[in-house]
Amino acid sequence: MARMPGLHAMFVHAHPDDESSKGAATMARYAKEGYRISVVTLTDGGAGDILNPAMERPGVKERMLELRRQELARALEILGVTDHFDLGYADSGYVEGFQGDATLLPSDCFYNVPIDEPVGRLVEIIRRERPDALVTYPPNGGYPHPDHIRCHDVSVAAFDAAADPRRYPDGGPQWQISKLYYVVTFTRRKVEMLHHAVMARGLESPFTGWLERFDPDEEDPTTTSVEVGDFLVQRSQALLAHATQIDPNGKWFAIPDEVVGEIYPYEDYELARSLVDTTLPEDSLFAGLEIR
Repeated sequence: MARMPGLHAMFVHAHPDDESSKGAATMARYAKEGYRISVVTLTDGGAGDILNPAMERPGVKERMLELRRQELARALEILGVTDHFDLGYADSGYVEGFQGDATLLPSDCFYNVPIDEPVGRLVEIIRRERPDALVTYPPNGGYPHPDHIRCHDVSVAAFDAAADPRRYPDGGPQWQISKLYYVVTFTRRKVEMLHHAVMARGLESPFTGWLERFDPDEEDPTTTSVEVGDFLVQRSQALLAHATQIDPNGKWFAIPDEVVGEIYPYEDYELARSLVDTTLPEDSLFAGLEIR
């Protein structure tokens, strides 16, 4: 399929490090192939704990905001992403079992900012930068972190508002994004394939006990699988750039990239909306846009 130069995918993420764990290899592949890739980071990540024992040393927690900005910049450099927009809202922090009760969160955090404000700022970016595809999280955020849930809400509202000249009239000329995607992180099929492959190789699986968590009646939402086998090492390197958050000896690095590439060399997405004709399943976020 012919590729149109200038096509642009914008990825909207909640925190620094999310860009390296959700769609990172896709971004690296597309950046190398000459597509335009941009990342919007909604919060500063300031509520994050130190999750790497090697970073448990004096002064690190006090410099968390500065360090997370540096880590994010390095990760984007590794992935080949040059266009980054940082909205800088205060990280809301994780609340176990969060069900939408905003009173459990700091009053000045991202989740408690009136939603029109971040939507308006994202609309302005969209109208100025004109992406063809917008990638964000599913309605449940992918997992129940307040900022991930709000990331979905803000992204979808901005997708709609950017195309409506009556909304945010000071935010620039209207722009209609052609496709909206949700990141699909772990499906039962993916977990089964990786778990059994790792066990067969005599390695420790980070997915032990995971299969019991899946609802057997839940459908796989995946519509689009992007082949990224050649970019898994970049993804791992980008993750490791977030040294305060990622333990290089942690369970997520228990499966070598070459094993992942052999068994499941894809990153998955759900096509939530499309204003162009496309055939499912897709193998590209730009399907339907490449030949017009």
